Amino acid sequence: MIGVIASTDLAVLQRHLGGRWADIRATFTDQIRQIPLSDTENLDTAEHRVATLQALQATARTGIQRLGFDEKYGGGGDPGASITVFEILAQADLSLMVKAGVQWGLFGGAINALGTDVHHEKYLRPIMDADLIGCFAMTETGHGSDVQRIRTTATYDPATDEFVVHSPDSSARKDYIGNAANDGRLAVVFAQLVTAAGVHGPHALLVPIRDEAGATMQGVTITDCGRKGGLNGVDNGRLMFSQVRVPRQALLNRYGAVDEKGEYSSPVESSSRRFFTMLGTLVRGRVSVAGSAGSATKKALAIAVRYGDVRRQFAAGADAEETVLLDYPAYQRTLLPVLARTYALHFAQDELLRIMHEVQTAAEPDEQQQRELESRAAGMKALATWHASEAVSVCREACGGAGYLAENQITQLKADLDVFTTFEGANTVLLQLAGKGLMTQYREHVGDLDTVGMVGFIAEQVLGDVAEITSARSLLQRIRMIGGRESDSASLRDRDWQLALFADRTEHLVSSLGRRIQKAAKDGADSETISSRTQNHVLRAARAHVEHLVLQGFAVSIAKAEDPDLVALLGAVCDLHVLSEIERDAAWFLEHDRLTVSQTKTVSLGIDQLCAELRPHARLLVDGFSIPEEWLTAPILFEERERQASARC
Repeated sequence: MIGVIASTDLAVLQRHLGGRWADIRATFTDQIRQIPLSDTENLDTAEHRVATLQALQATARTGIQRLGFDEKYGGGGDPGASITVFEILAQADLSLMVKAGVQWGLFGGAINALGTDVHHEKYLRPIMDADLIGCFAMTETGHGSDVQRIRTTATYDPATDEFVVHSPDSSARKDYIGNAANDGRLAVVFAQLVTAAGVHGPHALLVPIRDEAGATMQGVTITDCGRKGGLNGVDNGRLMFSQVRVPRQALLNRYGAVDEKGEYSSPVESSSRRFFTMLGTLVRGRVSVAGSAGSATKKALAIAVRYGDVRRQFAAGADAEETVLLDYPAYQRTLLPVLARTYALHFAQDELLRIMHEVQTAAEPDEQQQRELESRAAGMKALATWHASEAVSVCREACGGAGYLAENQITQLKADLDVFTTFEGANTVLLQLAGKGLMTQYREHVGDLDTVGMVGFIAEQVLGDVAEITSARSLLQRIRMIGGRESDSASLRDRDWQLALFADRTEHLVSSLGRRIQKAAKDGADSETISSRTQNHVLRAARAHVEHLVLQGFAVSIAKAEDPDLVALLGAVCDLHVLSEIERDAAWFLEHDRLTVSQTKTVSLGIDQLCAELRPHARLLVDGFSIPEEWLTAPILFEERERQASARC
């Protein structure tokens, strides 16, 4: 039986989706709407780059880029708001968002996070104003995600009080560096820091790559990456350094300094811990990539759902009017679960943004909270960008041949989003990072795999932020309910049961991984062998954990909603997301006796039922994303209505 969901006020939905920074979203969306964005569809690479640079400079004039910087230097001191701005830019133009991310997120963010007052005073204002365009040169041809083993060196010369930056071979070439090919004048270069005492690991230095006239600096070789599959408004280039000398003060020395005698000092004693501390300060990049991927996904869905709401195809009889695409159950099954997952990831991103903001604005840094933030951000970036890539492909296909036309925007979104799965860290590597973070928590709670420790670990995972919305039943009681319910759709839509099911999957995968690691260690395997043997299991456990966090975020958001109609609507969307995830991983739930065959059949029927329930609200759900009409330029959103009107006449 199909349920009826009452109509929800659009403004109420938009406000709820805006979250903590709803006012920021509204204000700065209006400001970004004033930025002249070129129609880049027919621009060549050079023209596209010029247009994107001009849009970046226009963005700088609005002042919105200041939000994430230190108030002492004219910034807003609001990390959460700064990520919100990047999400808005992604709805407008992904090339602009990425170029802005390089300039203010990576380049400016690195100087802000890794530098000290002397660097802040000299550079932050011109960076914020886009008077000084810069690069973030970390990735190397031979060590993409393995930053700890980069080969570029920065060797201190006490005779001249300078560092000598050098690329020893082609594998040390800085690769795919945004702003390097055309516009960048200064680069934050990560290199192995070398003094007479030895190698101190990767550190960041400021290295000029062009003078004010745009000429390449001596010893620097710049090559253009050329045309890419997408994001061609961003001028990616490659950098090589041949004995390039920079003053000692070029070292961003918050976590590692060298004095004039060449003596190295650091507030963090362990080189490994120091390395991860430095990278941890740059976590905003991954948070912004996850949020921006979500913004682009919403744009593709807005086009596809609105098109499906007006496009007609086939009729039941000769005299009958053709059927609207979204009225076909198969079309609903194609788009609406993708829309539901996009909502789930939106609320999970909102929670990630809240955590990041609170960690980064805390009066005293908390190392454990920082580690947990890094792990969560890594996992969320992976899931959000994988979903974006898949979702935009679904939207393209849902629009048929019209979706393949460049003018209808989806193919450009698809091309621009493709690289999101590998920049700011390849997703598989990031998911391993999330898995390692999860195992660290596991070891802290469980120790030798005793039952008390296990219950403590899983209780924290389940109860955490959702304690107020789950029932008073004990965790173990809830887990024992799994598989014990009658096979009806109502039981599958019980939020308490859903949370327990997802938590139980995480617990099982993590505990079995722990036992594998423990057994391999007892058998004498070294850490590298253990890591290789368990890699796939780590990825599986990490994904299950992040999926659980996503559901938690959705559940928390529903609990915060006050309007009963909104609660009902979001509840149905959440149920569709959950049942779709259960269906995706049905083999695991069956193999591990968490669900019966009868229940998995009910899951599939429940998805069909929820799609039918949500069909009348599909347009409302995409309008809730608050995407300005001028950013939805796809002709198919307008031509189909005009064609139908003409046919009726």
